[in-house]
Amino acid sequence: MPTAIAVTSADMALPAQDERTVPAVVLQDLDREPLERSLAVIQTLVEQHGHVVVVCSQAVPRGVQQRLHTVRSLLESDRIAVFRPELPPLGLAVLARQLRQLASCDLSPGVLASAGRLLTHYIHAGALLGSVAKLDRVPVGLKSHAKSWVPGSQFGVLAHPAPQLVRIAPGVTLPGPEFSTSMLVAQGQLQSDWVTATLAKSWNAQGLREVVLPAESTAWWGTAKLIEFCAYLPDLSVLYQLVTSVRQNSCHWCGIDVIGDRCVFCSAVPPTHEQPARAG
Repeated sequence: MPTAIAVTSADMALPAQDERTVPAVVLQDLDREPLERSLAVIQTLVEQHGHVVVVCSQAVPRGVQQRLHTVRSLLESDRIAVFRPELPPLGLAVLARQLRQLASCDLSPGVLASAGRLLTHYIHAGALLGSVAKLDRVPVGLKSHAKSWVPGSQFGVLAHPAPQLVRIAPGVTLPGPEFSTSMLVAQGQLQSDWVTATLAKSWNAQGLREVVLPAESTAWWGTAKLIEFCAYLPDLSVLYQLVTSVRQNSCHWCGIDVIGDRCVFCSAVPPTHEQPARAG
């Protein structure tokens, strides 16, 4: 069976992009269920799939993070990877689905898991916000000036790949991808057509779909008055070509094939070799 791609809530398991996309494993309420059940569920996943990649938002409750690391430690397994990139919830859900797409291909577990770091570079994720007063996850230089803007203003914020913040006005947009993408939009408690009419047009989005707003989005963005958006590469063939074009290495510790400089399963990095001192 393919490597299991797990998420920590049902709303992070987006509908399949194509018929090959493998289903997401939903690890619901990890911080509320008995430890014995979490252990049994994840151990069964490892036995059935060989390896498990858990894609986890940085906005999940601390108890969920602790439970994942506790289970991994108790199982003493280097076949469980916990991946927590700095992406907003909708962008993270998109990334999890891209890994689910790739899980159907002939990629080794280590390459598949480490592909997540590579694919984050091609995700443009942000939100239209009714307030930035509690926005603390995006290091935006203009935030200090935003406090002086008039009430009722709306703000376009790009969280990834490069933080940007603009006050919404006619013709105002955000810098977008320089390649063809599709776009997902998740509606919160904010009414506006700026994302669908202005931003999607300026980004030349080839497909636009609406999805349910992830429950973690309100905490991540600091307000319920938002519309979250994400532009991404939808085609499996493009994703596969990106991943397979990168040089693979073998982890010097656990021996698994990876891309990049850190093993996602055992967290080992290549050993550093000191240069021999020159003779004086």
